[in-house]
Amino acid sequence: MVKAIRVYEFGDPEVMKWEDVNVGEPKSGEIKVKNKAIGINYLDVYMREGSVGVIPSFPYTPGMEAAGVVIAVGPGVTTCKVGDMVAYAGFPVGAYTEEQVLPADRVVPIPPSIDPIVAAAVLFKGLTTHVLVRGCFQVGPEHTILVHAAAGGVGSLVCQWANALGATVIGTVSNKTKAVQAKEDGCHHVIIYKEENFMDRVMEITSGKGVDVAYDSVGKDTFEGSAACLKFRGHLVSFGKASGSPEPIKLQMLYEKCLYLTCPAMMLFTNERSDLLAASNELFSNIEKGVLRVRANHKYPLSQVVQAHLDLQDRKTTGSIVLVPDN
Repeated sequence: MVKAIRVYEFGDPEVMKWEDVNVGEPKSGEIKVKNKAIGINYLDVYMREGSVGVIPSFPYTPGMEAAGVVIAVGPGVTTCKVGDMVAYAGFPVGAYTEEQVLPADRVVPIPPSIDPIVAAAVLFKGLTTHVLVRGCFQVGPEHTILVHAAAGGVGSLVCQWANALGATVIGTVSNKTKAVQAKEDGCHHVIIYKEENFMDRVMEITSGKGVDVAYDSVGKDTFEGSAACLKFRGHLVSFGKASGSPEPIKLQMLYEKCLYLTCPAMMLFTNERSDLLAASNELFSNIEKGVLRVRANHKYPLSQVVQAHLDLQDRKTTGSIVLVPDN
């Protein structure tokens, strides 16, 4: 038996319970991993609230990102061995646990130079960032981009990666402390949205032209404003809804500037193992070269996951949140 977080109903963070579970042994094509660090993503919140399309059957263990050491290998596994350090991001759900059984083809090797806490803090968000700046839109030096929640886990990485690719980066944040971080992470212009209208400021910065792409993980509060900030044939990339789901899309909003709208899902972009390995290798390489700095700013014991979710939802955190197993 090991300790894990279990959820029996949708609701606030308090629905997450600290319990004993029986993990079992790996079957054909599976491995068993002892988790060293577990990442928290906003998708975990949506799932706990029941506000996403894919919901596990109750009861379930939350979490879609972790790093740890392989402690058992099932029949037919050739991609890793006992003692290897590996990480995974995406499905299956079940990372908030001391140990878990995973499909071997969904884990990636962690380079020796990268700490498991860093790997757990970055893999889901880093693969998402890869999709945003290298997949659904190819960011380059000719582009000006808008990044909402620029001090958040994904936002921080998008700013850094886009800056390294030569783009001009405009970021929005909620306060001066987060503005300092956004500047450090490559934002050329930082907008504190509680103090000024981000749409007006974006148009001022771009001399009325607008941005090539807006990355919006906030949702309801920013969606239409993000579209208004785009130039002709600009791209609106919606990949989250921290403030709630946007209102139904008015097609006229897209027609007026011939805008492109996309809602990319990291799991679909990395469904093939070859794509997963290529994206994770590029991500880890950029970390090793110093192109990306991973901000694992907040660490909580796994047993204190309720407080971690509360702080995330209250926007008290910057960068990434990591859970560390209590054992």
